[in-house]
Amino acid sequence: MTSPTMSVAEAIRTRRTVRHYLPAPIPEATLDALLDLAVEAPTSWNLQDRSIVVVSGDEGRAGLAWATGGQPQPQEAPVVLVFVAEPQSWRDDHSDVYEQARRSGAWNNEFVAMFSAASRVFQEDLDQRGLLREYAVKDAMIAASFVMLAATEMGLATSPMNGWDEAKVKKVIGIDGRDDLAIALLVSVGHPAQDQRHPGRRARERTVFRESYGAGGAGNAARQE
Repeated sequence: MTSPTMSVAEAIRTRRTVRHYLPAPIPEATLDALLDLAVEAPTSWNLQDRSIVVVSGDEGRAGLAWATGGQPQPQEAPVVLVFVAEPQSWRDDHSDVYEQARRSGAWNNEFVAMFSAASRVFQEDLDQRGLLREYAVKDAMIAASFVMLAATEMGLATSPMNGWDEAKVKKVIGIDGRDDLAIALLVSVGHPAQDQRHPGRRARERTVFRESYGAGGAGNAARQE
């Protein structure tokens, strides 16, 4: 992977949602680097309860165009990433996660024992409250955000896609009928065929508050008593 050409702040400010793409493919090494950065995204309890399905073949992209109601991104972009949330993955064996943390020196045996027990209690509580899907989707969305910023730094364009039929997306990527999995987001990736201008954002004072919602804009917080 080449050295970064822009800072994270620059990537945030220059990222645009692009719906139309050039037919040029993404080099495999670039795609691998992008995916490596995606899996660095944090997850609740380090469960890593999300996966990414890379769809680049003609048949798969045509299927996603069908699943998204004919949106242009899957038809034009060389790659569409499908972020899959895995709400039940906490029940799986995570010994490889713990062993990796031991090898890196991040966790010791005592911490692993405490952490694994506390994680199970936490997940069981989420299960009882029907919140497992919500937490897994959040984790998948964080990974998608990493992808969009990393792609911008690499000179690629992306589009976070809504408006898809979950059952159809599942069918396209081979998890038809899997109620234990959820589709979090689709992100198209490619070389932009359009110069998308920034539509602007509301002033920070309109959407950022201190201490409680609606209690004066962040810019006015210092003047409040």
